[in-house]
Amino acid sequence: MKPIKLAVVMDDIKDIKPYKDSSLAMMLEATKRNWEIYTFDTQNMFAKNAEMFATCAKTQVFDHAQHWFDKEEEVELSLESFDVILMRKDPPFDMNYIYATYFLEQAEKKGVLVVNKPQSLRDANEKIFALNFPHCIAKTLVSSNQDQLKKFIEKQGVSVVKPLDGMGGKDIFKLEQGDDNITEVLDYLTHHGSSPIMAQEFLSEISQGDKRILLIDGQPIDYALARMPAEGSFKGNLAAGATGVGQPLSKRDRYLCDQISPTLKDKGLMFVGLDVIGDYITEINVTSPTCIRELDAQFNLNIAGVLFDAIEQKLN
Repeated sequence: MKPIKLAVVMDDIKDIKPYKDSSLAMMLEATKRNWEIYTFDTQNMFAKNAEMFATCAKTQVFDHAQHWFDKEEEVELSLESFDVILMRKDPPFDMNYIYATYFLEQAEKKGVLVVNKPQSLRDANEKIFALNFPHCIAKTLVSSNQDQLKKFIEKQGVSVVKPLDGMGGKDIFKLEQGDDNITEVLDYLTHHGSSPIMAQEFLSEISQGDKRILLIDGQPIDYALARMPAEGSFKGNLAAGATGVGQPLSKRDRYLCDQISPTLKDKGLMFVGLDVIGDYITEINVTSPTCIRELDAQFNLNIAGVLFDAIEQKLN
């Protein structure tokens, strides 16, 4: 029986942090299953007539802090030659990202399983997607109008504002009524009123952590990673210095998962990271959710194994 052929679209594997990288966790699981693994970045995809290709390298991975991969020489392969393609490219969610989803969508039409579904990656903006579940979110405004944003901040007293295409805590600001930098921050984030941003009421429960809940084919993993902000910070992002503390899902966490699960399944969003502060969803991460390795280590889990079981079911 031929091994399953897997492609992983990702940033250069030499630049990852192997001890915490979820894409590496997935490739290690693929290795256990004797899958063939190839890696390439979004700019390595191209089209000849109606056929999609990638310049890619067969890749071996190892659970080793200093030597976590070996790559063979690059070759040109048709995207149709893969059984599964994991889209694990990190934001920014820019036009190049969107172009990549067009290539992957063509491969999907030829029978390749793409995780997550390319059209849904375009449809489900990680910030705005949560608006589909108004009973699950805190008070929120999405606008490019600075007067509207200022009134929202004034009404809430304290708000968090952020761009719609970022990640890792970059360009997220906490603004309080009366702050003298509100105009400056809003001018910067909205590009002088030309781009919409998100403003949310500040949730004081951030002190108990920004919980990352992982869902696979709509079903949550039983434990969340509560990312505790560094001292003096309000940002629950590991990239911004937060510390990840695992904890079992609460009854409210499971309720929130139940609310979004049918939509995730309908949209072919097989691997999703739900961000929850207190009782509310703040983001629904669909591009390249992380925290597999942290949860695996704390609770002796194999989250990538659960994901690959779900993928294999869809291949059969």
